[in-house]
Amino acid sequence: MSDAKPSVPGAHVIRHDTLRGIVRNMLTASGSNAEEAQIVSDHLVDANLAGHDSHGVGLLPMYMNDRRNNKVHANAHAQLERDDGPIGIFDGNMGFGHVLAREATLWGIEKARAGGTAIVALRNAYHIARVGTYAEIACAANLISIFFVNVVFGAQRVAVFGGTDGRLHTNPICIAVPGNNSHPPFILDFATSKIAIGKVRVAYNEKRQLPLGTIIDAKGAPSTDPAVIYEEPQGAILPFGEHKGSGLAVMCELLAGALVGGITNQASTPQDRGLTNNMLSILIDPQRFTSDTIFHHEIEAILKHVTDSPAADPAHPVVTAGEPERQSRARRLEQGIPIDAVTWAGIVAAAKSVGVTA
Repeated sequence: MSDAKPSVPGAHVIRHDTLRGIVRNMLTASGSNAEEAQIVSDHLVDANLAGHDSHGVGLLPMYMNDRRNNKVHANAHAQLERDDGPIGIFDGNMGFGHVLAREATLWGIEKARAGGTAIVALRNAYHIARVGTYAEIACAANLISIFFVNVVFGAQRVAVFGGTDGRLHTNPICIAVPGNNSHPPFILDFATSKIAIGKVRVAYNEKRQLPLGTIIDAKGAPSTDPAVIYEEPQGAILPFGEHKGSGLAVMCELLAGALVGGITNQASTPQDRGLTNNMLSILIDPQRFTSDTIFHHEIEAILKHVTDSPAADPAHPVVTAGEPERQSRARRLEQGIPIDAVTWAGIVAAAKSVGVTA
């Protein structure tokens, strides 16, 4: 436990290594082997370290509940159903997406190294969590990566542009360019909604209002109360960028859902299955296009040009995609990871349900 003061009153602050052990024990007790428990634990805790608490250990109560109800299968691997040159199609059979998406990404990396590019489809995966993790793996292999993901789970909670009810989910897109000794990777990882559903959950737990313009109530009126997403009558999260974010969210359904042979969000989609992700990944070797020297010189120059812009708020200088995560990781490695009281109580109860003390 860290001596650092929590940023949220009543929050617990826990060292990352302690938290990893708790998560591993919970997963092992629920049926995961040591390798799977390690991968899922590291993925979740690393998301917390990066500042993305919405994709971190707060998901454990849902994971444990879905294991009990056989909505996620322990120790499953990505099954290669078609190997067609640079194209690979995998089925996850509703195993833990953290393992499946990693395996599919590693397969794509080898194909891209050999042939310059790879296109990888993954369908029927249980929650793959933070997509930026797979982009980081690709960046470590000096590859450009593009990920489209659709989310199918329960009641749809994201409105389309001009609509007043939930029709889609937070469907993320991630695009990443590798770094080198002169500049860090540029990892653009975002939900197509104004705010990720997990961030709404954290605000709901903390009894904190959301910024105006992020959610609407059941009548379509603007709201700042996250309860409108979690209590009846249910409202919806707005897409970012109006028609632009809405269009990208639909594109995730078309590319990550329909194209890969997975399910999409529609009126007939069952709402009682576990959180399902389908993903389309594109991996590119930049050395097939230009020299490393030219490529990274131009990247370094444009990133410097962008960050040299005078800040609107001097206390918050301009940063590029991936920098907030690096800053959060450094801070939380030193100070510990804050977990709000409601989320922590849920983790403790989920741990107890599988005979683990948190």
